[in-house]
Amino acid sequence: MLKNTSMQHVEGGWPKDVDPTEQTDVKRYRKKVEKDEEFQFAMKTLVPRVQRCMKQNNTVNIYEEYFQEDNDTDHCSEPPFAKGLAVFRDPSDVLTRSATSVNWHPEGSNNGKLAVSYSVLNFQDERLNNPNLPSSSYIWDIKNSNKPIVELVPPSPLSCLRYNPKSSDTLVGGSFNGTISYYDLRKQPNGTNGKVQPALSSVVEKSHHDPVADIFWVSSKTGHQCVSVSTDGQMLWWDTRKLEEPIDSLILTTDSKGGGMTLGGSSLEYNTEAGPTKFLVGTEQGIVLSLNTRNKKTNNGITVFDADSGKHNGPIPSIQRNPTHTKYFLTVGDWSARVWTEDLKVREECVIVWM
Repeated sequence: MLKNTSMQHVEGGWPKDVDPTEQTDVKRYRKKVEKDEEFQFAMKTLVPRVQRCMKQNNTVNIYEEYFQEDNDTDHCSEPPFAKGLAVFRDPSDVLTRSATSVNWHPEGSNNGKLAVSYSVLNFQDERLNNPNLPSSSYIWDIKNSNKPIVELVPPSPLSCLRYNPKSSDTLVGGSFNGTISYYDLRKQPNGTNGKVQPALSSVVEKSHHDPVADIFWVSSKTGHQCVSVSTDGQMLWWDTRKLEEPIDSLILTTDSKGGGMTLGGSSLEYNTEAGPTKFLVGTEQGIVLSLNTRNKKTNNGITVFDADSGKHNGPIPSIQRNPTHTKYFLTVGDWSARVWTEDLKVREECVIVWM
């Protein structure tokens, strides 16, 4: 972070009867002092000491560029590396599933808990035909990777899971069959060995028709609202106190007026600092959509980011805003990472960073 500062130098050490702002008084006093023999003796004594200190300061030039000819040489004694502290494996004995999402506890690493959802997302995977296919997801403690502390038992395997930032004892998850499940860890019954059933779940008929790609808690007065996206092209808003049906819905299209091609949502980003009504959606078609529910009544609130040369050539599995400068965001897909900014208009060229 850059910061502008200033410093004011004030001349001091003058007698009370001499005003340093008056040049005539200063010159008169200097002539008087320079004629004094004690002043001349003091200057002859102090000058050599000052010169010696100045030469010491100039011995090492802190601004000198060393090793200019060897700029490409790596002077590090050891190559950089990362050390694994713990490995959290799927406890299932039937088969190994993929970790579809990882979400830290709202208190972060200070709490040491993370919620991990497990599911098989491959279309027509042979493992889906297994009648003993496990559906549980887990909450882990980073200090104990041998056994999860909480087991979440949804009606269908979870494809995404997220803590409530306002109430860390509640979570919401999206399932493989398109339903939404709400969990309250405070209502865990005794004798369940850490297994928590959903407090509420949506019905299949009123939910997504494809697996839920991502879900976020949104800013609201009650703290019970969330939003989900799926590859079925729907973006649904929910109230976790009443999951019989969504409270609002939106079709993801390339036309701000609600027409055009329907896009399947593959990732979602929501940050209250960027705006409580603003959303970013990555799609299966590689196009980025920006939504503002404040303008939903006028133009459907959809802005399309460069649907031509700047878009990805495949699905966008991840999208995230810059935590400091929220108008910039990063998308990942088709072996590339691309940086975008909201200042660019529709179909303008974006900044691309190839990996």
